[in-house]
Amino acid sequence: MKSKRTNKGGRPPKYTSCKQIEGLIDKYFEDCKGKPFYDADGKPVFDKYGLPVFIDVHPPTVTGLALALGFNSRQSLLNYQDKDEFMDTITRAKSRIEQYNEERLYDKDGVNGAKFQLKNNFKGWAENPVPAAEDTKEDDGFLDALNGTAASDWASFGDSTEDIPDDTELSA
Repeated sequence: MKSKRTNKGGRPPKYTSCKQIEGLIDKYFEDCKGKPFYDADGKPVFDKYGLPVFIDVHPPTVTGLALALGFNSRQSLLNYQDKDEFMDTITRAKSRIEQYNEERLYDKDGVNGAKFQLKNNFKGWAENPVPAAEDTKEDDGFLDALNGTAASDWASFGDSTEDIPDDTELSA
């Protein structure tokens, strides 16, 4: 008698619907903003520009998002992104990370890290060298002239000095 197996092997999926991860994704991005810093009297501390000081601020990253969702690696998150039911939710979350890095391109302190993140974690950001255009023009003899053969080539046309006007004829 055959036994009925509902699990086709391997670990069961961590999440079965995108609703399960949407709240965790929102929480991750809120955690990235940090929390306000308070003094001993419980009042918020402000910097010299009058802006509140935040502590535990950290940039959003793909790996950080993966860990916040309970995955063991960035690759596990990317594998979930390949599943139809999770694709839009995870793509949108990754787009928020991409936006952060894109904005850092305009910040002199964060530009190198942002370039690295964009090249390695998001499609379409890799710097590909432009392929060299093939020279399809016919040889016009210019390179031979540069190599010093132009004078001998002129001489093969006969006495070329008869046809060349001197400076006095050109200025008249």
